[in-house]
Amino acid sequence: MTKNALITGITGQDGSYLADLLLEKGYKVYGLRRRTSVPILENIEHIQNEIEFIEGDLLDLSSLIRAVQVSNPDEVYNLGAQSFVATSWDQPILTGQATALSVTNMLEAVRIVKPEARFYQASSSEMFGKVVETPQKETTPFYPRSPYGVAKVYGHWMTVNYRESYDMFACSGILFNHESPRRGIEFVTRKITNAVARIKLGLQQELRLGNLDALRDWGYAKDYVECMWLMLQQDTADDYVIATGETHSVREFCEIAFGYVGLDYQDYVVTDPKFFRAAEVDLLLGDPSKSINKLGWNPQKTTFKELVQLMVDKDLERVARNTNNNQSNVLGK
Repeated sequence: MTKNALITGITGQDGSYLADLLLEKGYKVYGLRRRTSVPILENIEHIQNEIEFIEGDLLDLSSLIRAVQVSNPDEVYNLGAQSFVATSWDQPILTGQATALSVTNMLEAVRIVKPEARFYQASSSEMFGKVVETPQKETTPFYPRSPYGVAKVYGHWMTVNYRESYDMFACSGILFNHESPRRGIEFVTRKITNAVARIKLGLQQELRLGNLDALRDWGYAKDYVECMWLMLQQDTADDYVIATGETHSVREFCEIAFGYVGLDYQDYVVTDPKFFRAAEVDLLLGDPSKSINKLGWNPQKTTFKELVQLMVDKDLERVARNTNNNQSNVLGK
């Protein structure tokens, strides 16, 4: 029997890879999409005709109730949020609404319409913030260091609360940093690989970054969405850390990305205090043991070096294509 899945944040990095995965598995995929004057569909352009979109907003409970009624989901993946940490200091109230209260809205819509549906909440390693132990695992206490991290803690504990209060199958995946060519350009990894492509092609001279010594546990988003799906296939709902168990610095990311195209990052990267966080998170390193042992998930399917090179390749292709298109437009071709 075909399963129905409802994905919020379907046009984002994780939502698009998850939609790919579920369609391959034969699911009927519904995507919640907030109405905008110009739809942003780049990440799902290749599958948009296979998805049924439902207009709604995570801050509007009535639209979420309707979305659950229309999709009649067996599985709900709540990935939508204000997900850029830096923006959360500039827009803390919006972040609280879009990243925290929205989780309650989604859980409540599911509880009201179809409480037997399995629910996935996208939690974040940013909840650990000023870490109290390394590596971080499911039982590590939270100490968020940004409005975004605080909002994610709220959403995480609300998911636990609905699981325990209403016996709902509700899980949280505590995802450490996960990247891909579909990552937003404002995130440091895409900022780096896009700059590498532009510098290599003579379109940019330098790259300004913040803390080059910040350490992160970086994985491939396409691999991580498989773990999300596995969580909802278990007999019992639970929470899992999704990570690689390896840590790398922003500096190392730059070194590999620039080196891949024959350049030395030190010739182009400039440290700019403007890009330092108001409260820095120096080290995030996840312990994926539970995901490996209970879900059978492989966190090392794509290595860190392979991920960086994949992102550089895609940005080289994208920048070259856009440059050629712009030149053709200028020439009237």
